[in-house]
Amino acid sequence: MHIGTVIRKHRKDRNLTLKKVAERASVSEGFLSQVENDVNSPSVDTLMRICSAIGVDAGELLSRMSRQKSAVLIKKSEWDDIDLSHIGFVTRRFFPPDYRTVIDSSILVIEPGRSIPARKNIKKGQEVLCVLKGSIDLALRDETFHMVEGDAAHFWSKPESQKITNSSTERSFVLWVGTV
Repeated sequence: MHIGTVIRKHRKDRNLTLKKVAERASVSEGFLSQVENDVNSPSVDTLMRICSAIGVDAGELLSRMSRQKSAVLIKKSEWDDIDLSHIGFVTRRFFPPDYRTVIDSSILVIEPGRSIPARKNIKKGQEVLCVLKGSIDLALRDETFHMVEGDAAHFWSKPESQKITNSSTERSFVLWVGTV
């Protein structure tokens, strides 16, 4: 997670516009947008003004930043401990939402005969799937690809016409990565 991501989250949690926070912090809206998108870094003084404008303690924000994880490991030995819900699939994300600024990733665990819907609100995103164990059918637009252990696919997202289905008789594990 980057400082800009945390600032944007706090601003949006408080239903504040870029314009309002920029005015309160005495910075331009463009600069604040660059900070939130981690294109530009504020000075300590400016960071304190931005934090004040959104009602967050700058020290607490920096402390939170220093505690963030930079890597997450999901071991294969943990796969058997997964408790699947009544819908027949679970998504084990590597990072929480605040940390996902460029890509999102997870291990998809799908019971036989179940499907995972496509991500919502994705525009011109890209996705990569790699079957780690088992097999799946990847439906994209008007084509369906049968994928087995070791197979990988890279494709442009089309949420309204894609689905991942486990049509086998065993639980499937899939590494999924997609742009945010």
